[in-house]
Amino acid sequence: MVVDDAIVVRSLLSRWIGEAPGLKLVAALRNGREAVNQLEHAAPDVVVLDVDMPELDGISTLPLLLQKKRDLVVIMASALTRENAEVSLKALSLGAADYIPKPEAEGGIMTSANFQREVIEKIRALGVRRRQRPLPAFQVRRPLAGRATRRLAGAVQRVGKWRVPEPADASQFNLRPFPIAIPRVLLVGASTGGPQALTRLVSRLDTVTDSAPVLITQHMPATFTTILAEHLARASTRPVREAQDGEPVLAGTIYIAPGGKHMLVERRNGTAVIALDDGPPVNFCKPAVDRLFVSAAEVWGQWNLALVLTGMGSDGTNGAAAVVAGGGSVIAQDEATSVIWGMPGSAVEAGVCSAVLPLEQIAPKVVRLFLGAKS
Repeated sequence: MVVDDAIVVRSLLSRWIGEAPGLKLVAALRNGREAVNQLEHAAPDVVVLDVDMPELDGISTLPLLLQKKRDLVVIMASALTRENAEVSLKALSLGAADYIPKPEAEGGIMTSANFQREVIEKIRALGVRRRQRPLPAFQVRRPLAGRATRRLAGAVQRVGKWRVPEPADASQFNLRPFPIAIPRVLLVGASTGGPQALTRLVSRLDTVTDSAPVLITQHMPATFTTILAEHLARASTRPVREAQDGEPVLAGTIYIAPGGKHMLVERRNGTAVIALDDGPPVNFCKPAVDRLFVSAAEVWGQWNLALVLTGMGSDGTNGAAAVVAGGGSVIAQDEATSVIWGMPGSAVEAGVCSAVLPLEQIAPKVVRLFLGAKS
């Protein structure tokens, strides 16, 4: 079901969905009131719901839809404004599965191949997840895509200058032992479902952030990452902000990659600093997790602990391999608590992880490792 008051957007989304294999358009409606009234008759698995509509807007429509159908997947669609970013993140806390930022003008929507790809991928992945598994407990409802199939080719893979060795431990997930070195830097990568997961994570990391910097890449556009940083700052007692080019990386601060820029780290005059890069997307993402992880491996080597959280695709796998090859370690969120087990599943299948944990167990594990636990 597509719900959008703009006829151009509504028609375009309807056509894309109608042309996509495995998807069926059951309704294309002008406002939230129509969506609520026709929900039972149309019986959609997924609703793409515009944020800003007359009569009944998206944030008011969302709880009414979920009240009628608790397992409904709702994807919020919003313009790239601060107000709409706030509403979209609020919608996630109220049970929306994800959001899709619209290009800034209707003409941009009509010519944006990336927007079309993102819409179809999210509808398909989240719809499949709904049919396959129960939804994660930390959200009112949640969906899953099939396990990522991307692996590192063979037992050894080169990532930049890094050579990834054979996994040391052949367990169910082909896990590696944690290295002896106590980590001093925490790296985090996330995408679909990430804002909710990050909120729960940072609220429990004060012991870590007292003595270490935390660097987070969340797949989000500009403006949205600004709002995310503000939300995470309310969840943590430590400073959280969008990173700025050239600033030193200091313990006690949580740095968020700004939307539309890759966040890297590099050494300048012997000091680790943030470097923002305006290069092309990596894995269709900008910011990309791989860019952060690979650069951190080059700067900090064995002192890195990287977390690969819920998200579509495989961004973070090559970067996780670089972290491991540099002597650091990687923890992946498990499938049951991930909205989409694409990114963490890809890292697990690549054999670069030392643990695969439910979301609620990740923060306690990280704290123990930073305090010197060996496993």
